[in-house]
Amino acid sequence: MIFETHAHYDDERFDEDREETIARVRAGGVSPIINVGASIESTRTTLALADNHDFIYAAAGVHPSDIDCLNEETFAWLTAQTANPKVVAVGEIGLDYYWDKEPDVQANQRYWFKRQLDLAREVSLPVIIHSREAAEDTMRVMRENHGDEISGVIHCYSYSPEMALEFVKMGYYIGVGGVVTFKNAKKLVRTVEALPLERILLETDCPYMAPEPHRGTRNDSSNIPYVIAKIAEIKGVTPEDVERVTEDNACRLFSRISSR
Repeated sequence: MIFETHAHYDDERFDEDREETIARVRAGGVSPIINVGASIESTRTTLALADNHDFIYAAAGVHPSDIDCLNEETFAWLTAQTANPKVVAVGEIGLDYYWDKEPDVQANQRYWFKRQLDLAREVSLPVIIHSREAAEDTMRVMRENHGDEISGVIHCYSYSPEMALEFVKMGYYIGVGGVVTFKNAKKLVRTVEALPLERILLETDCPYMAPEPHRGTRNDSSNIPYVIAKIAEIKGVTPEDVERVTEDNACRLFSRISSR
């Protein structure tokens, strides 16, 4: 089975055929699936999906671009959700400076990133980290807040091979999705070359980031074999090797799933 570590099936782009799509990807060999929260509301809808499907699990967290929904009351609610046995990670959390350039906004992102890292440590869950155009601050916040005591995955990785190896030294995995199949993804290809396969996780970020040959269309987990094939080509191994090793990696990281 293919372990999908990052999906957003609660997204409105699946409203017309959500259940049919989920059934189709599972029949195609994708299971389990981690559906990832990005706000308080999407964490609620993620939890509902996980409650309704035995092979779907939830990550509870707030994306850096959605931190306006966070305050002490909503953070307390988020904290309480981590006790749900189907919540297997805190995420997606992190920093995103692509859209948010104001220093005060970026400082607030760092504050809630730290709070959610602390939460993950307190409840002994891994983190799913989103980092865009914020490489140095992401690493700094993680180091200052003992990120090496938590572990997790750097989702949709977009930085250098050298920085990926620094994250690996801290005990983190690197999430690889459809971008690796793009013609202009030379940096990510070099990163996959540099990484041990034992530190790579498969993801789609669906409905976003569909791989070639479906780039620009709505993505879903049935497209992961394109990612597997590209990683196998880069690493000089078989697709079966990639599927097996990445599944082992995901089960090791998301231990609440492997213990069920």
